Amino acid sequence: MIYHLALLLICQLVGEVTSRSFALPIPGPVLGMTLLLILLLIRPAVAKATTPTATGLLSHLSLLFVPAGVGVVGHFDKLGENGLAILATLVISTVIALAVGALTFVKLVRT
Repeated sequence: MIYHLALLLICQLVGEVTSRSFALPIPGPVLGMTLLLILLLIRPAVAKATTPTATGLLSHLSLLFVPAGVGVVGHFDKLGENGLAILATLVISTVIALAVGALTFVKLVRT
């Protein structure tokens, strides 16, 4: 399990170093996940061996949201001041994301 956890962290580290070294607009963890995907496609045995570790991490994913919740509570005063703007931004960005996704799907289905 430690080996597989180290593999996940190494992929993230390589992605982060690559992103920062070349000043890429893509976040390091996204590059790391892309690297991991490529590795798993090239070596399916690694995918099978990593599955229990990944499943364990995913089963405890909710624990990773605790720091975000603490941050929201810590800045509750700012949330009150800018609550309407934040809500409007969330609603508008969600509608735009849904529209772009739907339009992309329709375009892909027609081709």
